Amino acid sequence: MTNGTRSSSVNKSNVRVCVAGCGYWGQNLLRNFNELGALSAVCEQDADRLKGAGERYPAARAYSSFREALADSAIDAMVIASPAEMHFDMAMAALDAGKDVFVEKPMALEPEQGLAMSEAAERRGRILMVGHLLQYHPAILKIRELLADGVLGRIEYIYSNRLSNGKIRKEENALWSFAPHDISAILALTGALPVQVSCTGGAYLQPNIADVTVSHLLFDRGTRAHIFVSWLHPYKEQRLVVIGSKQMVVFEDSKKEDKLVLFNKAIEFKNGIFESGKPSGTPVPLDAAEPLRLECQHFLDCVETRTPPRTDGAEGTRVLKVLQACQRSLQMNGEPVQVHGAAHHKILAL
Repeated sequence: MTNGTRSSSVNKSNVRVCVAGCGYWGQNLLRNFNELGALSAVCEQDADRLKGAGERYPAARAYSSFREALADSAIDAMVIASPAEMHFDMAMAALDAGKDVFVEKPMALEPEQGLAMSEAAERRGRILMVGHLLQYHPAILKIRELLADGVLGRIEYIYSNRLSNGKIRKEENALWSFAPHDISAILALTGALPVQVSCTGGAYLQPNIADVTVSHLLFDRGTRAHIFVSWLHPYKEQRLVVIGSKQMVVFEDSKKEDKLVLFNKAIEFKNGIFESGKPSGTPVPLDAAEPLRLECQHFLDCVETRTPPRTDGAEGTRVLKVLQACQRSLQMNGEPVQVHGAAHHKILAL
């Protein structure tokens, strides 16, 4: 362990954070918490990564042992950006040590683990937040606003594409790696769990690890959604389309400008037939803030005010329920699977 003082920053936070995991995404979390004036320590088992983090953030204490980091009484909260199979054990250990916890998606590998994490956080009076980034994106916040104001009408259909070339995992398939963000956003927009899902896909690079999946979600009252994820795609695409009874909205996060566009439906029923014109699109202005910065700030605010996060343990567990049902369907070559407890979950008021 090397000693250091808290890093200087334009912003200052009263919350002292340790980021555990300095890999690809962990680097983004380190940057944001440092710029928010909250980075107090880093934890990483890989010696080269730990050295690199120490050089970039010399004022942060550096730990190669998670246990040692948990023993540091100067740390208020742990930010866990380790591989998914480690999330449950690390989060539970942090909660047991009296730390607030931010854990990246997926929060665990089973809904039962998510429930246990939520119960542990509640029992110990700790904040537990899941890194479902889309819920902090200005575009998703704006779509929720459009729904609440009745601009879109009732949701009829949602589809989401999250496609890229690369970042191929060995420990999880494309469904578990990519889809949690989209599932989280879709559950927030519909305000419910799907009653049934089906999922198909294919493993082409590694046995039993799907590189491509398509998941179909059926909600009460007939609303449907599908999520197409792949890391075997020639270009990056991140698109979410919401078809309402009145209007439609398209969110393309891979675009530099006009990420959110509102369309009229341009469909009329005349003389016994449907006539469809070319929909006209109107760009919707968005806050230019970095979504990850908003997410990190939200966590710090929740820790300071002791208020539940937007993506708390219960929300993360609901996402795990859908992921687990999709995984079961994937293993059964697309057979429909019921989502446990969906009939009793009206989860969010818009």
